[in-house]
Amino acid sequence: MPKEKTTKRSSGAKKLTQYNKFMKSELVKVKAENPTVNHKDAFKLVAQRWKESPENPKNKKEKE
Repeated sequence: MPKEKTTKRSSGAKKLTQYNKFMKSELVKVKAENPTVNHKDAFKLVAQRWKESPENPKNKKEKE
């Protein structure tokens, strides 16, 4: 008899980081702006936006 796989998960969902939230929302925007772009290229565009975004904590430190 095969052994059943079990997973341990906490009852609460994992909190998304600022980066994850940004990537999730911006990826939708990039794909809407460029419907023919593939996922890999869209992800690269969003990553570049994150690098320059005021939401990025690294950019906040530089401005202070």
